[in-house]
Amino acid sequence: MIGMTDQRLPKKPREMNPLLLAYIGDAVYELYVRYHLLARGIVRPDELQRRAIAYVSASAQAEAVRRTEEMLTEAERDILRRGRNAKPGSTPRRTAPADYRISTGLEALVGYWYLTGQSERLHQMMLAILHRMEEGEDR
Repeated sequence: MIGMTDQRLPKKPREMNPLLLAYIGDAVYELYVRYHLLARGIVRPDELQRRAIAYVSASAQAEAVRRTEEMLTEAERDILRRGRNAKPGSTPRRTAPADYRISTGLEALVGYWYLTGQSERLHQMMLAILHRMEEGEDR
């Protein structure tokens, strides 16, 4: 965790609104993607931005869920489902609503792993997501 252990959340992550979990999960997911791209040797800012979109767009995150959902426990699928079923208020214009909802579910799950201190599970799943996303690039 990023030094947040001394602060207490108002609710346990399991009890939080899934959109709040997604808010944190979005940042954690993007941090993993950015680090991954730098580790691959991509250093030009314009290329970093272009490549990051291939991982962080709603459609890319929905595809990540499709490629890794079988690796999730039933409890994790429940968090994913809660995030997917949350009502966000609005969706981006150029995004399919179904993909946006699935991506919100993924972000909620990433936020849940992060806030519950499941750093090993978070790391394991993010590596699986990134690896499977790259497999898709090769097709």
